[in-house]
Amino acid sequence: MKRLHVHIAVEDLAASVRFYATLFAAEPTVLKPDYAKWMLQDPRMNFAISQRGATPGIEHLGIQVEDHSELEEVYARLKRAEQPVLEEGNTTCCYARSEKSWISDPQGVLWEAFLTSGESTVYGHDASRSATPVKSACCAPARAPSGANVRSDESAQ
Repeated sequence: MKRLHVHIAVEDLAASVRFYATLFAAEPTVLKPDYAKWMLQDPRMNFAISQRGATPGIEHLGIQVEDHSELEEVYARLKRAEQPVLEEGNTTCCYARSEKSWISDPQGVLWEAFLTSGESTVYGHDASRSATPVKSACCAPARAPSGANVRSDESAQ
């Protein structure tokens, strides 16, 4: 079963954790010095916040899946969406190991599709994205995917 993912950049993590814990009537399932995540069942959502120097607001949205067959289903939809897709593959981001791809909607809102395979002791590899500049301190690409690492409908196999 798929789950909506929302990641918001915040200025004050502690105040934001208190606010969202009250709003969701639940404590975060992951809490780090710069990051918090709630794996909510109602509504079914992976809601994350981070304090990593980004402009406050929605960082990116996504669809989290539970297995490889769901991931392939969502990847197929990304490829049909008539926007370039950045196929990132296996990566570490947001204290988790995941397989993911990115796409931007026509307005430039970033979406990721991902399958999480485990936890990580580090946030991720923000600075290592030389092919795709980072717009903030999150793991999301800086802009709509483009360039050599991208496969669009026309180039998909």
